Amino acid sequence: MMRNWLSLAAAVSTLAISACSSAPALAPVVAAAPVPAVAATPAYDLLIRGGTIYDGSGGAPYVGDVAVRGDRIVYAGPTQPATAARTVDARGLAVAPGFINMLSWSNESLLVDPRGQSELRQGVTLEVMGEGWSMGPLNDAMKALSVKQQGDIKYPIEWTTLGDYLKFVERKGTSLNIASFVGATTVRQHELGERDIDPNSAQLDRMRALVRQAMEEGAMGVGSSLIYPPATFAETDELVALVTEAGKCGGMYISHMRSEGDRLVESVDELIDISRRSGAPAEIYHLKQAGRANWGKLDQVIAHVEAARAAGLHITADMYTYTAGGTGVAASMPPWVQDGGTAAMLKRLKNPAIVARIKREMGKPGTNWENLYFHAGPDGIRLASLAEPTLKPLIGKTIGEIAKLRQVSPEQAVIDITLADEGRAGAIYFLMSEDNVRRETAIPWVSFGSDAEASAREGVFLKSSTHPRAYGNFARFLGKYARDEKTVPLPEAIRRLSALPAANLGLSDRGKLAPGMAADVVLFDPATIADHATFDQPMQYATGVRDVFVNGVQVLDGGEPTGATPGRFVKGPGWTGWPDGGACRNGGKRPAVSP
Repeated sequence: MMRNWLSLAAAVSTLAISACSSAPALAPVVAAAPVPAVAATPAYDLLIRGGTIYDGSGGAPYVGDVAVRGDRIVYAGPTQPATAARTVDARGLAVAPGFINMLSWSNESLLVDPRGQSELRQGVTLEVMGEGWSMGPLNDAMKALSVKQQGDIKYPIEWTTLGDYLKFVERKGTSLNIASFVGATTVRQHELGERDIDPNSAQLDRMRALVRQAMEEGAMGVGSSLIYPPATFAETDELVALVTEAGKCGGMYISHMRSEGDRLVESVDELIDISRRSGAPAEIYHLKQAGRANWGKLDQVIAHVEAARAAGLHITADMYTYTAGGTGVAASMPPWVQDGGTAAMLKRLKNPAIVARIKREMGKPGTNWENLYFHAGPDGIRLASLAEPTLKPLIGKTIGEIAKLRQVSPEQAVIDITLADEGRAGAIYFLMSEDNVRRETAIPWVSFGSDAEASAREGVFLKSSTHPRAYGNFARFLGKYARDEKTVPLPEAIRRLSALPAANLGLSDRGKLAPGMAADVVLFDPATIADHATFDQPMQYATGVRDVFVNGVQVLDGGEPTGATPGRFVKGPGWTGWPDGGACRNGGKRPAVSP
């Protein structure tokens, strides 16, 4: 059939030439201008090609591509022919969902450095805040007190509610996504101040209303920090009431428990009880066993959590990968010292009779409070942050060293520093066992949180020190524990940094590499990723993460921040902007997607 068509074409051509030779001459024909070729529209905005894809599920990795259109992943799978406005060569690198920091204190740091460098350089793309204290709801008195107590970072408070704050940060610009729990402490302080009192029914109703408002604005649930006043004054029933309100809106409860040491197991049981009574999932903040006498309690904790999970409760935990915690120097003293707030505490610390009582209580195990001073000892408490400029030379010294330098008792050194820095001093407390940290990294229901701000080796951050977890927590898990010590396979490690926390938070479109998911993507080298921050030199960036994308926009390129600020306020399940009005108005049902 092809030959017949060719013969016919040749005949037509011969006739045309013959006709032209016998026809009169015609005017020269001007050739038409060539029509420019129309370039094909690229199929994708971004194509991450040839990397080893760890999709967040914990399943086996594979070599392939991730394609992005706008802020969404539209393809994740084996390499196939495709065009893109930009192609990134990921050969030899792991391609994973962006990591979620379940315990961030970047509330203030992102206001002065939106890049969030110490977190970004580890592959973190979502900062979840709200451990007890949140940036709203605030009343006028709370705003004034917050401004007065600010440390190195100074800023005006231009918001009132938690939702207002999160929208403020988004408008201002942030390289990282942000989310927050509403703080149980903040809600309590809003209605009761900082006194050791219980709410009456009217006050409790107002506290519940504040939780519901925060949930409707997009909070993830209720966060508590029960070793610190005034949170430590809250009874279990009060917490159940607040968490029940969050549970009605699809939210969860997350807690720095009442004790992580002498009453650790009892505190785990309280968290489980709050979950059972409220109907909300619950998570243990920074799972640990504080104090050598309590290192043997990990097995009991695991047994109690797994029994609750087997009974149908959704109980999880998060952790950081270090043997020291970090908190205020004032936490070395019994909670009653802070009854009524900082001003009341400073007044008590000037009363010799009260000071004598404080010293006695610091020197023995706390019967109804978490005595961090007793468990760490004066040589195990190292100053990390001080607001008063004249005290800055003490940063890096232990309480024991300062006591010898000043020729006072260690207990008096704690009191003197608290007075001089007006309750703002921060310290690192060496409390935990490396063996337990290693074991915890292998627990399948444990995710990760830095319990620190997103810091930087520049600007205002150089005025104080910090905990190495601010610079190394996530890289340390992937490098030291997953790769070097093999406590967990890499696919499972990535699940624990992405899909697990996303599922706990109810975020159905983050935490995995799959079509329809938000394009939060990290490219790193599994063979070289490492933390470099130490307790002596904490401000050392992690290495091994090459590129990071947040909502489809590159925020880390070749290990350096781009300065782009595509981060968003990631809303929780109760947000009223959902198509169905949110879980608060939908029987607590979590939405199918999250913005």
